[in-house]
Amino acid sequence: MIDRNRFPVDPWRLVETSYSLDDAGVSETLFAVGNGYLGLRGNHPEGRFAHEQGTFINGLHETFPIRHAEQAYGFAEVGQTIVNAPDAKVMRVYVDDEPLSFDVADIREYERVLDMREGVLRRHVRWQTPSGKDVVVDFDRLVSFEEKHLAVMRVSVTVLNADAPVTISCQLINRQDGEDVYGGTPNAPKKAGFDPRKAERIHERVLQPQEYWQDQLRSALSYRVTESGMTVAVVADHLIDTENVYTARTLIEPDIAKNVFRVQAKAGVPVTVTKLVGYHSSRGVPARELVDRCRRSVDRALSEGVASVYDRQREWMAAFWERSDVQIEGQDDLQQATRWCLFQLAQAAARADGQGVPAKGLTGSGYSGHYFWDTEIYVLPFLAYTTPLWARNALRMRYLMLPAARRRAFQLNEAGVLFPWRTINGEEASAYYAAGTAQYHINADVCFALAKYVRATGDVEFLHREGIDIAVETARLWTTLGFWRSQNGGHHGDDTFHIHGVTGPDEYTTVVNDNLFTNVMARFNLRFAARNVREMAEDAPDAFRAMVERLNLEPGEWEAWDHAAEAMHIPFSPALGIHPQDEVFLEREIWDLENTPDDRRPLLLHYHPLVIYRYQVLKQADVVLALFLQGNHFTDEDKLADFEYYDALTTGDSTLSAVVQSILAAEVGYQDLALEYFREALFVDLADLHHNAADGVHVASAGGVWTALVSGFGGMRDHFGDLTFDPRMPADWTKLSYVLHWHGMRLDISVTADEFRLKAGEGEPLAFQVRGETYTVEPGSEVVVPLAHQGPVRAGAPTLRKFTDQRREDGTLLSASVPTVTTAIAVTGEQADLEHGADV
Repeated sequence: MIDRNRFPVDPWRLVETSYSLDDAGVSETLFAVGNGYLGLRGNHPEGRFAHEQGTFINGLHETFPIRHAEQAYGFAEVGQTIVNAPDAKVMRVYVDDEPLSFDVADIREYERVLDMREGVLRRHVRWQTPSGKDVVVDFDRLVSFEEKHLAVMRVSVTVLNADAPVTISCQLINRQDGEDVYGGTPNAPKKAGFDPRKAERIHERVLQPQEYWQDQLRSALSYRVTESGMTVAVVADHLIDTENVYTARTLIEPDIAKNVFRVQAKAGVPVTVTKLVGYHSSRGVPARELVDRCRRSVDRALSEGVASVYDRQREWMAAFWERSDVQIEGQDDLQQATRWCLFQLAQAAARADGQGVPAKGLTGSGYSGHYFWDTEIYVLPFLAYTTPLWARNALRMRYLMLPAARRRAFQLNEAGVLFPWRTINGEEASAYYAAGTAQYHINADVCFALAKYVRATGDVEFLHREGIDIAVETARLWTTLGFWRSQNGGHHGDDTFHIHGVTGPDEYTTVVNDNLFTNVMARFNLRFAARNVREMAEDAPDAFRAMVERLNLEPGEWEAWDHAAEAMHIPFSPALGIHPQDEVFLEREIWDLENTPDDRRPLLLHYHPLVIYRYQVLKQADVVLALFLQGNHFTDEDKLADFEYYDALTTGDSTLSAVVQSILAAEVGYQDLALEYFREALFVDLADLHHNAADGVHVASAGGVWTALVSGFGGMRDHFGDLTFDPRMPADWTKLSYVLHWHGMRLDISVTADEFRLKAGEGEPLAFQVRGETYTVEPGSEVVVPLAHQGPVRAGAPTLRKFTDQRREDGTLLSASVPTVTTAIAVTGEQADLEHGADV
């Protein structure tokens, strides 16, 4: 999938050996660095030929009115989009006043490296100037995980074969509103065509200048965001280390600051300039105070020394890999890509610190920097099992959104809360309600993530203090959104609970009744809330009373939740032996994906939504996702039948799909297909499989890679808070190893073809299951379980041919077709007979 001459295999580093302008946007994403608060795209320090010059701060956004073609009550009114923060990455090099510019430079050596063990981006260039100067330029860039407001950049220039004047121009630039002569326009479309995945472009000025100044080698810029009222500041200080003679000049304007070093370089004598940059933002603090905070961030780095910043970054990364690494023995290409994905999760979530995890992290402006349910379902499991504090921080973001979510539920005539489909500030920002607001399942997804965290950690303190509010308020929505329907004349016990007018994870099927995923997850939500309210009443009466008063919880509410959960309608088709995705899904005709031209995909860019909605076709796994998340409620036969039906209907147009399909394929026995889906998810950005990696990393897919390894091939499940394993390792893998943290105990787990091995760290004795057998491991000891096999093995992949000759409940045949444009009138069987003179 990857050009291995340009990007050679290295288990710990992403290495680029040659420069190309053709895929600048993709490489900017792949080589981005960040920490969850601050993200810097992998733009070259020369600041030229960029797809998007991106510097992003989590939560820093602008708002704008959403202009609907036709307005209706309750439509989202205010959009939000991430702001491009002032750019500090520019450090231009000139030799003999000739700029290092990759479009014309004679580059003799080139290597760019994202070192995932050290958390540093490095670049080495050997350049021959037109006058014959042999110049080595080494550059590195770091965004600190320890000091979340700090970035460090360093360039070293050595003219090897002659004396020469060297100039290094370090800049701060407001790229959101103004461009220097080399800059491109951020967020501007690079090609014609509609793509809803890209960020909105605001044409009015966004960043209003506030305080700006220079003091010797230190520069400061600060701004207030026009409509959102947020503030942001950046301060950069510079250190120069050289034995050459040099002078420094400065320039300061509202949208640019320059610190320029002019050096009379001697042959072989290096010039090194280090830039230490502090970023701060706020929703209410004046810009002047943020400038002071930036000063303090930079001062601390200067006092401890630049070398110490790099040492601490290396130590932080070592600790991260110690608790997070997944090892695939003998598969260095997969190992490299896996570590890149895990590193992206750290860069997206480590220092989010109560903010959300954007769908693109902080590597690009795709999806406008919004938070989705992606975090709860695809990212939070990794966080909960490797660094629980990060998971708790992500859940606190949802807790802090409760007031806005209550307002949104009230606006839609429901009780409790309705979390926004896409947001930055807590308000709904999705203009298209059918595939946005209608995805009520996000409530259950958030509750599911809460349960996942509590199960993994045992953190009942968080559950009782804040988490229970999420559980109760999300459960309340289902009781008013759903309704009761009597069966068999309304005899007692025959009532069923239904949820209508919703959209599931599959956005190619919208506003339907009894979406299976929504109903199954709502059932979980209701049961989880009811059980924990009862347990609080018994085990934590003080916390229970405080919660009842805080939420005005009425006696009997939790019994109503249990009642609705037990009566939840789960669609099933006896004729086909599968669970329909919704109540009328099987009535639609099947979209023949096998015969759909590649140039008509993804479907959402080539077909009107109404065309797509009329067919059985999936953007992403829906029922199959429910089979994984709530697998304890489905039989093995259910999973196999449902997977075989829906896999052939799934386009994979969403990067959220392949990981789930991989997990279920492994579980039901399609081992080769499971590995194929896994590789698709693993390389979705590294190989730009969806042709939009330039917009930023697909963070949810990266999180799903961990889940596919641990839960798919590793076979881990935690239903009901019980830890179980049923491995499904690929045939050509020799060993898979991963780490889990369960209630504070470290578990080192490895799987080979013939054994499962679990080693426990400090803690309490742990009971777990391997393929139905219960084992207990003592702290500091190891349990080895022989494995007779790696589960069932099924060849090939499911196809539509298995189903197109089957009949629905009403006796009609299933058939497959591709929408076509035609001026011919469809002819029924009776009309055809008449046209041919038949006697009817």
